[in-house]
Amino acid sequence: MSRDGLIEVNETAGTAELVSGREQDADFSKKPEQAAQEAAQQLPHPSGGAAARPHTPELSPKRDDAAAERVLEHIDAAHTRAASKKAIKRVQREAAAKTKTSRLQFTEEERATPELQKAIRKSERAADRLDEARAAIPKKKVLTKERTFDEAAGKGKTRLRFEEKEKPIPGGRQQHNPLSRPMQEVGVFVHNKIHSVEKDNSGVEGAHKSEELAERGIRAGARQVRKSRRSRKLKPYRAAAKAEKAAFKANADFQYQKVLHDNPQLAASNPVSRFWQKQQIKRQYAKAVRTGGAKSARKAAENTRKAAKKTAEATKKAVAFVGRHWKAFLIAGCALLLFIMISAGISSCSSLFSGGITSVISTSYVSEDADMLGAEADYAALEAELQSRIDNIERDHPGYDEYRYDLDDIEHDPYVLTSILTALHLEYTRAEVQSTLAMLFERQYTLTLTEETEVRYRTERRTGSYTDAEGNTQTYTYTVEVPYNYYILNVKLENFNLSHLPVYIMTEEQLSMYAVYMSTLGNRPDLFPHSAYPNASTLREPTYYEIPPEALEDETFAAIIAEAEKYLGYPYVWGGSNPNTSFDCSGYVSWVINHSGWNVGRLGAQGLCNICTPVTGAQARPGDLIFFKGTYDTPGVSHVGIYVGNGMMIHCGNPISYANVNTTYWKNHFYAYGRLP
Repeated sequence: MSRDGLIEVNETAGTAELVSGREQDADFSKKPEQAAQEAAQQLPHPSGGAAARPHTPELSPKRDDAAAERVLEHIDAAHTRAASKKAIKRVQREAAAKTKTSRLQFTEEERATPELQKAIRKSERAADRLDEARAAIPKKKVLTKERTFDEAAGKGKTRLRFEEKEKPIPGGRQQHNPLSRPMQEVGVFVHNKIHSVEKDNSGVEGAHKSEELAERGIRAGARQVRKSRRSRKLKPYRAAAKAEKAAFKANADFQYQKVLHDNPQLAASNPVSRFWQKQQIKRQYAKAVRTGGAKSARKAAENTRKAAKKTAEATKKAVAFVGRHWKAFLIAGCALLLFIMISAGISSCSSLFSGGITSVISTSYVSEDADMLGAEADYAALEAELQSRIDNIERDHPGYDEYRYDLDDIEHDPYVLTSILTALHLEYTRAEVQSTLAMLFERQYTLTLTEETEVRYRTERRTGSYTDAEGNTQTYTYTVEVPYNYYILNVKLENFNLSHLPVYIMTEEQLSMYAVYMSTLGNRPDLFPHSAYPNASTLREPTYYEIPPEALEDETFAAIIAEAEKYLGYPYVWGGSNPNTSFDCSGYVSWVINHSGWNVGRLGAQGLCNICTPVTGAQARPGDLIFFKGTYDTPGVSHVGIYVGNGMMIHCGNPISYANVNTTYWKNHFYAYGRLP
């Protein structure tokens, strides 16, 4: 019994036979040459005998054939693996040969040519700079696996090694702090709360504006830091791209100079022909570099040089043909020019027409009339329900000695409501805006019921008695003040004008859309007629005024008026502070003076009054500001305009226009004139 199985040995005859029929295992630890030599010893001898093996009995021919087949299979596998490795190396060499490069290889003949030496020096310097720029690109080590085959052991091995590669260009999706959004929401909430009360206190308003300015400065600084950091990271890549472009240009110039050297007749061609030839060489060279590297680029350049000669000849023939038929080409050129002019005119008219259509569409309500009227009816129903609740206060809250009412009017402008809904939803249905209607109603109206108890006194008559000197009992009456509790229910309704809400609930883009809709009434002035909707807005034409020329001799006043009159006809939008969102009175004046030489920021009417020097009516001159009180239910100065002389002012009413300050209304609310610092 042996490792190869059961063997029957005939010592007399000196033979051995494998009884079990088990094939001998191939020995992969030996090299293919050794295995082949041993297999050859086991194979039958050509003369019919077997090759002698010392100290080993012979196996049967069947056993010898099986072992030889296994050895040959092993040899074939080894050769296959070797061929695969050679193929891989060949592919790698081919890939390396195709790698883009900008360094050309010049022959000794080219280097010795005086006309090409300058172009060669430029090409080599550009290639050196490109190599330096590529070397400066940040590198990183990447762990890679390499599969090898150990022929001695007959096994495959995996070897890990670090390979240096260029870092990719920084970019991709930015990683945001997950807390940034909640912090922004908190900041917006806090600013809105301060906005709601800052009009009552100029100190709070000024501090809030300073704080907002500081926040914007910090955010701008942070953005600049991030931008600078990214710019520094991208600097090596920009330098490499610039150097690669310069190297390409230098190589293309060499190819062109080479073509001119090889084809002297091209230098005598016209400038247009030479320019065309140079561009053709550049395109051929660029295509070759993209597909096969510098070696292919040189081959492509050679082909381009050959084609350049043919192109020059074709160009000469074309020029000669044009010279012989110049009249026909002149007529064709004039016809083409006329066609282009007509096409441009038609295109301009088409653009003008489409622009006008787009302008009309962008300023119009796009919802169905039934939905807009239905939303208005639903809001009016909420107001009617509120009015009914107030009318039944005494029934629903009995037992009080007195009911005191402090009620604002329950009313709204239907155009304001429709413009708000359109700015928020664009095209909407009646059902889609129910939650928005509820939100607007809750923010517009605030009904407050407060109970108050007063201690009051009432006079009561009482009877007393006494005994006089004679012993008789005498009676008398007297009065006393008796305290008692007096219960009062205070009912207060505040109407925060619906037109004041957009500045609190809209983005700047939405606020701009709202201002546009209010300036045009959605191009639907018939939607809410005054007969059915008394509070509906109407389109108002501004009041114009011709300022005397002598007043405009003052350059400062002329600059103010030039800026102020740009916005005549703009609608009043509470809280608006720029042309995109329209203006309110103080936003309008702040914008005008900030664009006429001052820099006071966005101030309210009281804030503008605080920075001015008071002057009398006799001292007032064009360019001074004029202030009013009591035009709104707010303490302090509530309205401001720009005085233009002769009892006239320009201000943000509804819309922005001129007004006579000597009317009864403005006289009743006049406060003071003020001169800007």
